[in-house]
Amino acid sequence: MKKTKILPSRNPVLVRGLACGLVCLTALGAGAFYYKGSEKNSLTAISPSTGTPNVTTVEAEKVSIGSIDHQIEAVGTLASNESVVLSPEITGRITEILFEEGQDVKTGDPLIRLDDAIARAELAQVEASMVLSKTNYERANTLLKEKSGTARARDEAYSKLRTDQAGVELAKAKLEKNTLRAPFDATIGLRNVSVGDYVNPGQELVNLEDLDPLKVDFRMPEVYLDVLKTGQKIEVKIDAFAAQVFIGEVYAIDPRVDSNGRTVVLRARLPNEGRILRPGLFARVNLLVSRNETALLIPEQALIPQGTDRYVYKIVDGKAVMTKVTTGMRRTGQVEVLEGLTADDVIVTAGQMKLRPDMAVNAIPTTGTGAEISPVAPPAEIK
Repeated sequence: MKKTKILPSRNPVLVRGLACGLVCLTALGAGAFYYKGSEKNSLTAISPSTGTPNVTTVEAEKVSIGSIDHQIEAVGTLASNESVVLSPEITGRITEILFEEGQDVKTGDPLIRLDDAIARAELAQVEASMVLSKTNYERANTLLKEKSGTARARDEAYSKLRTDQAGVELAKAKLEKNTLRAPFDATIGLRNVSVGDYVNPGQELVNLEDLDPLKVDFRMPEVYLDVLKTGQKIEVKIDAFAAQVFIGEVYAIDPRVDSNGRTVVLRARLPNEGRILRPGLFARVNLLVSRNETALLIPEQALIPQGTDRYVYKIVDGKAVMTKVTTGMRRTGQVEVLEGLTADDVIVTAGQMKLRPDMAVNAIPTTGTGAEISPVAPPAEIK
């Protein structure tokens, strides 16, 4: 018996009909799925058992009022209050070193002595000459009074006496320069010479540093020039002492703006009682420009960024209202709000991810903060 082979239909009308049917079924299934999801998450979904709106529980707290500092960040360098490199003014050979490296010294303490044998001999010579000049002057003056001498002889003797007196002062000054002394209270650095070295004028022997207080030099962009003032406080953080914050005060502002970087240099004093800080350290500086004692503060986690804007959910009549805010300065865990909120507002601090604008919410105090908020009841009915 011959079998008949059944071929698929090639009727185009039938094919198009089947395709349209499949598309419709798919659309109906997606719509049903969307409707179920929407019904579940609807802002106005009604509970079948109670007939009240479904609400979402969130953590919330009132906007707080506190003080916040308006600061400008900069980087700077620590410098000694006074710093000098000790150098001789005359040539000579070192005979004594009168300090230990790292030692504290007082103003006028002798530090290094040069060989002064020649200087002492010169001083003795001019002192002897001055004694003779003084005797000759006294004799010439007596003879003039007795009318046995001339005024010229008296004047020449007086001139010689004055010259020898100046010679004595010069010899004493030269002798004094053989001893190098501390110009101010300081800490001695590391010396570059030893006993027996022959030194020349201007040669660097050892550095002296006044470590308490220290200076902090830092730069600010010229756009802040109108708010920079002496007396402003600074907070300084040092990488070597990351857990500490050092407080200083600006005492000088360079009157000239650097034309290369368009910055102005400020100098502040930084107490260093324990002398733990050292000149040359890198400093992270926060300049306190002003302080707002009545700033509106909210937790950082309450902010919802959207592009360049910032939003929070504010609870109004039991609903979450998305509100745009303008933020200012930040401090640990909190941010200042300049516009968008008032001190009486209650904002959502946790649970924002499950909220949509105008969704009914049940607000509870933020966990662990102790913040007190008035009970916020969800709306009794949907109008």
